[in-house]
Amino acid sequence: MNTTNVPCIWAISSLGADVNPPMNTALTSTPLPCTRSEEGIVSIHLATTDRPVVILDMALLRKLETTLEAIHAASRETPLRGVVLRSDCTRVFVAGADLVEIDGLDDQDLLHYLAEGSRILSMIATLPCPTVAAVDGATLGGGLEIAMHCDALIATRTSGSGKPYPIGLPECSLGLCPGWGGTQMLPARIDPSTAIRMTTSGVAATSEDIPEGLVDRFVDDSGELAAACREWIEASETPDRSSGTPRCLDQKHPGTIQAAIEHARGELEDTAETRAVLDCLEIGLRDGWNAAIEAEQNHLVSLRGSESTRKKLDAFFSKQR
Repeated sequence: MNTTNVPCIWAISSLGADVNPPMNTALTSTPLPCTRSEEGIVSIHLATTDRPVVILDMALLRKLETTLEAIHAASRETPLRGVVLRSDCTRVFVAGADLVEIDGLDDQDLLHYLAEGSRILSMIATLPCPTVAAVDGATLGGGLEIAMHCDALIATRTSGSGKPYPIGLPECSLGLCPGWGGTQMLPARIDPSTAIRMTTSGVAATSEDIPEGLVDRFVDDSGELAAACREWIEASETPDRSSGTPRCLDQKHPGTIQAAIEHARGELEDTAETRAVLDCLEIGLRDGWNAAIEAEQNHLVSLRGSESTRKKLDAFFSKQR
C-alpha cells in the first residue's frame, strides 16, 4: 500500500482541497504528521518531540486540532475512506493527560482546559468517515478517552517491547474522575458493571485481559496494525454522525446502565470519586452526553481541591521525580 507523507498543514491540501492554516487565533499550532494512502485513508501520527512517551497535554491537543480542522476541510472537497489515529511511540499509545500541567492551573483555567480538550476530541467523533485507533502500547486516562472517540479500537496483545501493556481509566486511583467522556464511553463498549468497577477503582486492565467489547480486533504485533485498520475501514460503511458524539450511553439500553449503577451503589466503597462517577452516569442517562461531560469536568475540578486527592497527587508526583 503506497502512502503519501503529509507533514504540514499546507501539504494537507494534497488530501484534495486547498487548506490554509487557520489564522483566527494565536493558539494556532503546527499539525501532526499525517500520511494518506491511495485508498484515501489518512493516518494521524500522535507524536511529541520533547518527551519519551506521548502525553495528552495542551500542546498535543492544539496540534491535533489543527490537523483535524484540515482533514475536515479537505474531506468536503474529496471524500476520505477513513482515518487512523496511531502513536509514534513504540511502548505507549497515549499515557494520559499531563497531570503536572493540570495541577498548575487554577479552577477556572482547568475548566477551560478540559472544555477545550472535549471540543477538540469531538472533532474525531464528527469526521465523515470510519475512524480507528491503532493501539499498541499503554493507553491510559485521556489516552483511552481519545481512542474511544474513534469508531473502533484495533490493538496488539503486546507493546513494541513485547510485554503486555495497561489500558484503562486510572483517574479515580488519584482521587479524581475522568474528564473527557470516560464515564460515558467505557460502559457503552463493555459490560456496564465491569466498566463502573474499572473506572471507580482506577485499576487498569492489561492487553492480555481486556474486557470484551473494548477492542474490536486484536493483532499479534504492531507490524500487522496498519493492514488490520485498513481492512476494518474498507469493510465499514460511512457512519451516522447525526448525534455528534462518540459511542456513549445514548446508544446503550438505559435499563442495563441503571441496574449497574444501583448494583455499584450497594457494592462499592462510598468515596467522593465513586459518587462522582455514578452521578455522571445518571446525568448521562437523563440529560445526554453534553450534560455528562460538563458534570465530569465540574467533579474533576471539585475533587482536585480535596485534601485526600491532594495527598494522592503529591505522592504520585514524588514518585515521578
